[in-house]
Order: sequence, then structure tokens, then C-alpha cells
Amino acid sequence: VIEFDDGSGSVLRIQPLRTPRDEAIYECHASNSAGELTATTRLSVLREDQLPSGFPTIDMGPQLKVVERSRTATMLCAASGNPDPEITWFKDFLPVNTSNNNGRIKQLRSESFGGTPIRGALQIEMSEEGDQGKYECVATNSDGTRYSTPANLYVRELREVRRVPPRFSIPPADSEIMPGGNVNITCVAVGSPMPYVKWMLGAEDLTPEDDMPIGRNVLELTDVRQSNNYTCVAMSTLGVIEAMAQIIVKALPKAPGIPVVTERTATSITLTWDSGNPEPVSYYVIQHRAKGSDDPYKEIDGIATTRYSVGGLSPYSHYDFRVAAVNTIGQGPSSEVVEARTAEQAPSSPPRQVIGRMLSATTAMIHWDEPEEPNGQVVGYRVYYTSDNMLPVNQWEKQMVRGTNFITIQDLTPNKTYYIRVLAFTSVGDGPLSQDLQIIAKTGVPSQPLNFKGEAKSETSILLSWVAPSTQGGQDSQITGYELVYRRVDDAEERKVSFEPATTYLLKNLKPFSTYTFQLAAKSKNGIGAYTNEVSIDTPQTRRFICARCRV
Repeated sequence: VIEFDDGSGSVLRIQPLRTPRDEAIYECHASNSAGELTATTRLSVLREDQLPSGFPTIDMGPQLKVVERSRTATMLCAASGNPDPEITWFKDFLPVNTSNNNGRIKQLRSESFGGTPIRGALQIEMSEEGDQGKYECVATNSDGTRYSTPANLYVRELREVRRVPPRFSIPPADSEIMPGGNVNITCVAVGSPMPYVKWMLGAEDLTPEDDMPIGRNVLELTDVRQSNNYTCVAMSTLGVIEAMAQIIVKALPKAPGIPVVTERTATSITLTWDSGNPEPVSYYVIQHRAKGSDDPYKEIDGIATTRYSVGGLSPYSHYDFRVAAVNTIGQGPSSEVVEARTAEQAPSSPPRQVIGRMLSATTAMIHWDEPEEPNGQVVGYRVYYTSDNMLPVNQWEKQMVRGTNFITIQDLTPNKTYYIRVLAFTSVGDGPLSQDLQIIAKTGVPSQPLNFKGEAKSETSILLSWVAPSTQGGQDSQITGYELVYRRVDDAEERKVSFEPATTYLLKNLKPFSTYTFQLAAKSKNGIGAYTNEVSIDTPQTRRFICARCRV
């Protein structure tokens, strides 16, 4: 509520208006010793999209003006609407009285400014300090009322000096600062008369009108958290000029949007994401690791686009992905995590621990474990077997197994040696075949020893080791010993060694710097079982030492 200077009334100003909050019937109540009166009016508030076509529009509003005392000041206003709106003026939120000042302040009804007809300009003759203030023009017709943007009128003393319009000798400079930082912006203007200098943020005055410096104004900003444009205004009776300084608050980039998986293969995942940053970023960083892992995220940096394919992944595996943005300040927070699984692939390793035993003279049971690298959901297994290992595998007998890891092979020929190989397959394709498993179609003989391997212990000895095959069928099936067949690669002669039940054997008296091949079979009272696949092991080279007095 703003009271009239002479106490004759007041203005109720509501700013800014909100709908429907401010829509109401307002009542003005006046009383004195002789009685009281009331007057009411309804205020309707419309959104911009609800305005009727004839609603008033301010085509030209008043602008900031500086005038010398006793000179004439003209504040311009042009408005349109249907019907043509009436124009009135407000100074410092109170209506301007144009009828009670001997014609010094009047409203012009017809004037042209730059080709635009002006029907509501306010002319102030013989301006004085009391005319200084904030002016608004108001356009009203039967559809509603529209206020212009306010503009200040400054009235200054007349000086008899050389007249030079204002200009900036030190214009304000742009600055970049860290969040929460401080900055001073200096603005210096010269002219004759010397101009007043003030700072503005948008339409807000930052410099008090009653304390406006002349010539130089330093704007001190502290704890700055938001980027803004600050305007320096220099004004004298000869004109008004402006210059803008941009204060940019540097900050780490925001987290990008959640990555979206657009493509997947057995070894790669393609991601796209929204930048999440209105300002440009230098590049992006993709972080990924196996789902459920406690290992640190692996990072791929220097990504210039919002789409990238992460390669080198394991088939049919779950991974967590997230993205971070990097700017000149550093790396910002990561996005939320998205989980993705690579596609299936054929197994890259054969089934493990393929073992077999005879259930009868014509029936064998073969058992195995899942491949170490299945690369997907193993759909089933193919078991190949033959008694003629010279045939290509595609001509061997074949059986398919689903949902289990063992098979019973029947109708074998007694006393024959059979070669068995197993592969796993997924919905994508077949994996590699296992090594040959040899089994003799005879009950009571042991199966192949497992994990047969060896290492050189010296230049002339090799230590062999293995896992004893499982036995079933009573005392007659128990292992009574082993038979080792070996030869030097460069020598056609094959040698045999038999020894008692054990899981290691040290073979001595070998030649240094040579390659030997070994096969091992277990024996029982019923006979000798199938030999293992051939294993090759090297003996090291003999060391020779030379000294000054002797030769060894």
C-alpha cells in the first residue's frame, strides 16, 4: 500500500500477480468523523495464453532518461489494442496527476517517434528534482490492463561546461571463477559532464540511487554460485551508455543421463547416453566392471561422443556400466549404473574331466564337467566314439545329450579299445572337442589315469604324476600297478616300465636336452587298462663351467 503525499488516498499494488491466488473482490474503505464510504472492484488475472485478441499491448515503453534541471523531459509510451487503449502514467507506484500542475506535466495525445505514432507520451516541462523517479505507463481498454516496464528519470543540475557525451574508458571485463569465489568488476566512464555510473543485474538496480558514484564504480561480488551477466550503465545529460560483463562460474560437469544399451555382441556392449550438461564438456569417461565384483572400475577416457562400444568383454557375462563427464575443471560425478549382459558365443574350451568306465563288456558310462569357458548357456553335449581313431571325427559314432553330463554307450565290441571325445554347444554353436579318452571294452580293467603330467627334476630325470582312476567291481578290479611306455623323440625304440600302485614316479637315466613322450596305463588282475594320451616333456641342457685352471 502506497499513500498519496497529501494523504488523500492510497494505491494497493500487487506484484507479481498470480492466478488464481490474487483473483478476488477488493474493497477500499474510507472514513472520517462525518461518516464512512466503501468501494469494491473485482480483479481478474489471466495467463498469457488466455488473453483475448484485443488485450492491450505496450508497443513502446519509457526508457531510462537523464535530464538537466529546468529542461523538458519526455517519457514515451505507445500502446495498441481493440478498442484503442487509454494510457495513464504512474510515478513511484502512484498515478501522475496531469491536471493540477498549471500544465507543466501533461500527456501528449498525438506525436510521432521514428515513424511510430505516440498517443500517450508524458511531457514534463521545467523539470525539477521532485520529478525524479520510476515511471510506468499503463494501457487500459475493455479487455484489460497492461503495465509497461518501469524506467527511471534522473534530474541533474545544469552546468556550464564543455559538453562531451559519456564513454567507457575502462569497460567491464568478463571473468571466470570457481564456485563460491569472489570477483571485483571495475567500470570507468568519462565525459563532460562526468557521468554517473551504476550496476544492474537484468532489470534490478544494484547501485542505490541516492549513492550513485561518478565516473567509476566497482562491483564487489562474493560467494558467487551462479553465472550471470552484469550491466554497467553510465549516464549524463548527454546520453546513456551500457556495457556488459559476463561472470561465468566454473563448476564440475553434472552426471550424464543413465546409459542405454543399443547393441550387444559376445565381446562388446554399445552404449548411448544424454550429456546432462548444458555447457560443452571436454570428453566422457566410461567405467565398467563385472557385476558383483569388488574390483575397481576399469576406465575408458577421451570419448568425444555420446555413443561408444566397449570391447574386450567376456561372452555371456554381466557387467555394470556408468559414464562421467570431464571439463576443464575436472571429472564430474558418474551417472547411475546400468547393467548389461554380453551375447552368447560358442564355448571356447572343451568339457573338463572326461572320464569313463565299463559297466559291462559292451556298455560304457562316460562322465564330464562343464567347459571352463562355456560362453553362454550350454544347451547340450555331443559325444563321439570309435574303435578306429584313424577315421575323421565326423565319421565317428555320435550321440547327443541334453540336460545332463553323462551318457551310457551300449553295443560296444568286447576287448576293443574305443576313443571318445566330447564337445559342448550353446544356441550359437559348437565348442572344441575334448582330447581322446581311451577305454577298453572289458570289465574289470581300470580306466585311464587322470591329469597325467610331468616335469624335469634334473638333466637326466623327470617326475611324472597323475590321479588314480576310480575302480568299481570288487577286489578283482583294484589297481595292482601301472605300466609306463616312453621313448625319446629322436629314437624309435619304445621302452616300458612297470611299478607298484602310486601317484608319482621318478624316471631316471635319461639323456639331457632331449624330448621324451610318455603314456601311462593302470593294471588290475583282469588286465591292463587304456593308456593316457601322449605327454611330451623336455630334459634341460647340461651346464658346463670353465675356469682358468680346469675344465669341467
